[in-house]
Amino acid sequence: MSTTTVLTPTSRVRLGHARVDITPPVGIYHRMWGAARHDQSTGVHRPLLADAIVLGPIGSSGTHDLVIRIHFDSVGLARTYYDALVDAIHGATGVPEGRIHLCPSHTHSAGLLTPDRIPLPGGHLIPGYQATARDAIVRACTNAIASIAPATLTYAEGTSAMGANRDYPDDANGIFTCGYNPDAPADQTVTVMRATEIDSESPLTQSGLGSGMPIRLTVVTYAAHPTSLAWENTLLSPDYPGALRETVEAATEAPCIFMLAPCGDQGPRDNYTGGPAVADANGRQVGYAALGILSGMTTPDTDRTYAGPVVSGATLGTWSQAPVDALRASRFAGGPGSVPLQRRDVPSTEAWATELTRHEAERDAADARGDAIAARNATALAERARRWLGRLSELPDDATPTTYPMPVSVYRIGDAIWATCAGEPYAELLTDLRRRFPGTPILLSPLDGPMSAGYLLKAECYGTGLYQEEPSLLGAGCLEALTGAIAARIAALKS
Repeated sequence: MSTTTVLTPTSRVRLGHARVDITPPVGIYHRMWGAARHDQSTGVHRPLLADAIVLGPIGSSGTHDLVIRIHFDSVGLARTYYDALVDAIHGATGVPEGRIHLCPSHTHSAGLLTPDRIPLPGGHLIPGYQATARDAIVRACTNAIASIAPATLTYAEGTSAMGANRDYPDDANGIFTCGYNPDAPADQTVTVMRATEIDSESPLTQSGLGSGMPIRLTVVTYAAHPTSLAWENTLLSPDYPGALRETVEAATEAPCIFMLAPCGDQGPRDNYTGGPAVADANGRQVGYAALGILSGMTTPDTDRTYAGPVVSGATLGTWSQAPVDALRASRFAGGPGSVPLQRRDVPSTEAWATELTRHEAERDAADARGDAIAARNATALAERARRWLGRLSELPDDATPTTYPMPVSVYRIGDAIWATCAGEPYAELLTDLRRRFPGTPILLSPLDGPMSAGYLLKAECYGTGLYQEEPSLLGAGCLEALTGAIAARIAALKS
């Protein structure tokens, strides 16, 4: 039987938004890459931003049922800073702590601003910056709540070839490297959310690019590590999300929020550069794709319905617009939780401390004899040890020697699913969920939590020599277990 109605994925919500600049001061500790030989930033490529999005059910009031999502330019937050920011937002807004989600863009050019970096060059600026950024983000949350108004969210998908798989088998050397792999599939999906005002007087009013009702904001999700810039770059930068936002905002005259999708095994095809031109080109690629998607969106609050034949030179099949089911679009349910995942065996804190001391001595010796390559390699190995010390010091209070409580949140908001998890899952997490729930927009943000979890690889990838296994606290099967747990929550909400 022929399809006569095509549903437009829609959410009707109370929506608020506010943005603040959180660019760190020049000179702050900056080194994120083990191969980098600089410690401090020397300038700013583009400003680093934080966007507070507040979502709530239609017809409700107060803050108890609101959801706050902060999308901000940072590689991630240490547990100390994550907990302090959530506590401050809760105290200022009254929104329950479990419904406050901190989702970094994961730009590797924002600086690794964790407490263990304070003793290093430029690290003395970290505590003051974290306090200033926290105050600014709290202010954004209160401003976003003050701006709450009814809105229609419309969703659509397309693709951009900017991103690619990054698990490259270097056959000549018999190893895997973390770089562009043209032989493996990648999740190149671009999901766009467009927010417009609800117009109760004229539900068929055109909205969007080049038409009547203005866009309040857009969200663009994409799965690629912001690693266009790498060890040679000394500038503070949002990486490709900066130019992506600017491209969309120039056309829509409305804020554009970048939302990273699961991308543990994905990055840009063109990456690891020292200059910002490649980052900007990467961002424009995804931004142009998002604008194409926006241009093809239906009128807000309308589905497509078959209107019947019209006799012409051919008998033409015509389609028209019909209002969406307001009850369907207004559903709002779900919340936070956790999934116990199996930890893998890793060396002890004492062993990593010994490793750090050894590699720092090797670096100093290589520098003394003028061996730049050996010094760079020793620096990278020292960095790996330092990060493991950080992970082990920040385990959740309810972690056990064998399990890690993975934070997750799943909300049904109209026709869409908004979700978060901690860690860096492979892209398979979201592609599998899309296969299980076709036609349902799923906006899933990783890294919502302290950075201790590390990567979640596909089970068959463990033991193959991939980089992502080395910094991971979690073992084989964890990605599949997380996928199943989130899928079960989505199914329950959809039923």
